[in-house]
Parts: sequence; structure tokens; C-alpha cells
Amino acid sequence: MPDSLAGPTDTSGQPTPGRRPGGQATTLLTDASTRSRLARQARRDTAAEVALRRELHRRGLRYRVEYPIPAMPRRRADVAFPSPKVAVMVDGCFWHSCPVHGTSPRNNAAWWAAKLLRNAERDLETDRHLESMGWTVVRVWEHEAPSLAADTVADAVTAAKLRAISRRAVRP
Repeated sequence: MPDSLAGPTDTSGQPTPGRRPGGQATTLLTDASTRSRLARQARRDTAAEVALRRELHRRGLRYRVEYPIPAMPRRRADVAFPSPKVAVMVDGCFWHSCPVHGTSPRNNAAWWAAKLLRNAERDLETDRHLESMGWTVVRVWEHEAPSLAADTVADAVTAAKLRAISRRAVRP
């Protein structure tokens, strides 16, 4: 996590309330090693994303990576199939509160609980927005086997293509 998000400290090095760019008050009680580790956390091209993309490509599926979500700045689909309108999100177990592998940090527990809850809310907002625009959203967990996740994605792409064909066939 960048030091700017860690909040200012007083003369004794203790965290003091700071302000985020949106004006929200924040106090992060993290030590330097935690901040450093979080700053190095991959935001894209994670092992799970790369493994899924490799499997999709092996199957002959072509896609876009880090595809911007229309009308939602700073949000992107990890993998997208723009023509059939299929967006794929590869969710990390920690960041998206996986029911099987998700954990809750003990340090600064209230802040993390709010952060992880907001992540889940943002996921739902993104899904609803894409679905309202006619997209199919596929979410896979990072712990899922790439071949099984690719099966799910391939099925969604095939179904979306068939829907598009049937809509075209109905038009006069």
C-alpha cells in the first residue's frame, strides 16, 4: 500500500487520522512490512488470471485483457469477449471474501471488514451495470482449476453467441 494511503503519523510514529482523496477520514494501523507487502500485491496478471487466459487461448478463444467497463471509470474486466458481451472477473480469495478461503485480518479488523464489504458491494454494482447493458458476467475464484474455469467461460461465450444469432434470426 502506498505510504499516502497509510495515513500520517505523529512525532512518535503512531498513526493519526488522515484524509483520503475523497475527503474520507482514515486511520490505517499497519506496520511498514504490511504496507510494503500490500504495495507489491499484483492488481493484474495474477497467476490465476494468466493460467485462465493461457487455457482459454489454448482452446482457441480470443479475448481482450483488462477491458474497460463502459461508463464505469477505473473498473475493468480481467478478460472480456466484447462481441458476444461476456466479461470475466477472476476474484482473489482474500480481496473478494471467498466463502471457502477468505480470511479476516486481526489487525485493524474493523477497517478491513469495511474494506472487504465495499469490495463485495462494488462487485455487485459492476455485475448489475454490465448485465443492464446486455453483458454476461462470469466470476471465477482464484482457487478454481483453470480448466474448470475455462469450461465455465467457454460455455458462457457459446451461449452468448447463440443468443446473438437467435436475435438476428428473429429480425425481419
